[in-house]
Amino acid sequence: MEKIIRFWLFLLVLGIVKPACATDDGGFKTKIIGAEKGIVKILALGNSFSEDAIEQNLYELAKAEGIELVIGNLSIGGCSLERHWSNISGDIADYSYRKIEKGNRTVSKDLKTISSVIKEEDWDYISIQQASGYSGILASYGDLPEIMKYLRENATNPDVQFILHQTWAYAENSTHDHFANYDRDQMKMYKAIVDVAKQISEVEGIDIIIPSGTAIQNGRTSYIGDNFTRDGFHLDYGIGRYTVACVWFEKLFDIDVRNNAYVKTGLSESDACVARAAAHFAVKNPFKITDLVDFKEKEKAGKGISRTESVGIAIQAY
Repeated sequence: MEKIIRFWLFLLVLGIVKPACATDDGGFKTKIIGAEKGIVKILALGNSFSEDAIEQNLYELAKAEGIELVIGNLSIGGCSLERHWSNISGDIADYSYRKIEKGNRTVSKDLKTISSVIKEEDWDYISIQQASGYSGILASYGDLPEIMKYLRENATNPDVQFILHQTWAYAENSTHDHFANYDRDQMKMYKAIVDVAKQISEVEGIDIIIPSGTAIQNGRTSYIGDNFTRDGFHLDYGIGRYTVACVWFEKLFDIDVRNNAYVKTGLSESDACVARAAAHFAVKNPFKITDLVDFKEKEKAGKGISRTESVGIAIQAY
């Protein structure tokens, strides 16, 4: 009963509370932290979607700009906020802990607790996300206030910033069971995710939204079409993962990713241009789809323009 009351109080302030960091267009300003130490440390409490987002390409994108990262991902496949809170409150060792440090990738042999990993480093950023099928369902976020309270009380870096990872809508032909939550309608799912991410971040005072869902939706307006996933929901190993890493990079470091020299091995220059443009315009317009008008035909994609001259027209998603 106490949990239900607490959640309803949480819902009552939706749309009323607005943090000082919110910009007029609903975006959030990012302060680059950790740079004075020569290294930036990022921890995700996630699942396979955080694996898609930050375990590939993000380290390399930062390295190309002379930024050294430590990336940690506490992952359980399909993990929801409810399960995260159960693991926190019970101090349960339930997570595969994957870490990238000095370019080396390691996976823990034993399952880890959040309590041990949160104190392992003075993390500059800590990211949280809902399980993909529930990301656009407001009522599924009832455990988030307690999770955020725990993270704020236990993070060792007094300047830590918190991230809400806005995940992506499924492919139109996805067979994922949870796609039924959105009537198997990609645009309905995207709209729901965007709306909930905006509301939750305002209420919880979360510093940063990473608009991965918008980046993927932007990319779908290009010649790539609805081909950013490998199974209808997890990202394609090439352009899908590269696109989302690009949006993480530009959002965190406020550096135009279209100028970044790193391209994932095996990705064509035209596809890389689509990914970078999709990410860039997602950061500029995190809650709207941008139609990538310069990338409608692969043969003409980006031809005759510099990377930073690519044009996108912001359109409402609904």
